[in-house]
Amino acid sequence: MSSDTSIINQSPPHSSDLSSNPPQKFVLHIVGAIAFAHLLNDSIQAIITASYPMLKSAFTLSFTQIGWIALVYQLTASLLQPWIGLYTDKHPKPYLLPVGMVVTLLGIGLMAIAGNFSMLLLAAAFIGVGSSTFHPEASRIARLASGGRYGTAQSLFQVGGNTGSAIGPLLAAAILIPNGQHAFAWFILIAVLAVWVLLRVTQWRITNASALLAANSKRSVSSLSRKQITRAMIVVCILLFAKFIYIAAISNYFTFYLIERFQLSIQSSQLYLFAFLGAVALGTFVGGPVGDRIGRKAVIWVSFLGAIPFALMLPYANLAWTAVLVMMVGLIISSAFSALVVYAQEAMPGRVGMISGVMFGLMFGISGIGAAGLGHLADLYGIHWVYHLCSFLPLLGLMTVLLPDTRTKNTA
Repeated sequence: MSSDTSIINQSPPHSSDLSSNPPQKFVLHIVGAIAFAHLLNDSIQAIITASYPMLKSAFTLSFTQIGWIALVYQLTASLLQPWIGLYTDKHPKPYLLPVGMVVTLLGIGLMAIAGNFSMLLLAAAFIGVGSSTFHPEASRIARLASGGRYGTAQSLFQVGGNTGSAIGPLLAAAILIPNGQHAFAWFILIAVLAVWVLLRVTQWRITNASALLAANSKRSVSSLSRKQITRAMIVVCILLFAKFIYIAAISNYFTFYLIERFQLSIQSSQLYLFAFLGAVALGTFVGGPVGDRIGRKAVIWVSFLGAIPFALMLPYANLAWTAVLVMMVGLIISSAFSALVVYAQEAMPGRVGMISGVMFGLMFGISGIGAAGLGHLADLYGIHWVYHLCSFLPLLGLMTVLLPDTRTKNTA
């Protein structure tokens, strides 16, 4: 028998750890704490990307150099996540969460004092590594504290990140842009607060290790064969591709689409974008609890099939209907993320860290690559053409039919 006693003594790789077997009750203050830490973490990430115009001016950087900073950050923030998750699945490191946030703190400090392009790259790498450490381990904690309400916990965790992503640019506009590079130092306070929160969460995990073991004396074993698991993960990746490319199209280029098609002002177009992002946050929150009630596959089906008619109508709608349709698509399609995360975790019990790393890493990677690719297509064929193309992306949701059931069996 193995469990998160491996916090102290390591369990074998195929043994289920605490990440597959949560405490008996939903631990609201821990889920809330990890969601708040997600808000703090992602606000820092958003501040970094919002700072690019200021850095370009301050260091006389080319767009290519800005691209290198973004690439270093995106690579370290996405590609490392699955490997960190896989390692901690085999070798649990409870204190890795606060330690990772300290790495982010060091990156912010480097940003504040960087004197050349090389130091900016190093700072971006530190912040990316901190993000890679945070997401798989924080997702594990959310599952540990879920009391079996996995979707609800993942939704709350993800909404924290969405909120942080929205707050970050506002903080950059209010503090960083008016005061210049050295104002990065103020954001060290955010990282310090996050370290404190994560230390408290880590203490909860260690303190409750024996209780968690007693509550979870059985380990969950996937009923899927190796071939079924491979098929499931391929389909999940395709569904993530469809979801995040579509959301990247709206998040990055919706204002340009509205300005070109309806001759809106920049300020007015931002209101429509805000409405879409609000719908995405609401959909992310709703999708998890609904998945706990009706099942993960059902939510995935509803998320994609429900979005198809609204997405297909969007390129042909007038301004009023565009506002309605884009909010409906954002609300419906965003509900799939928590369900997809939990579905993948259920398909591969005992690999929660790796799965979370893959899922969140793909989210970073697909969004970044998608934004660049869509921008290139918009240059070639026009922004309206891009929205016609993206309207067909939810049709990839039909591949949900290939997802096997993830019912599990218990073994003593």
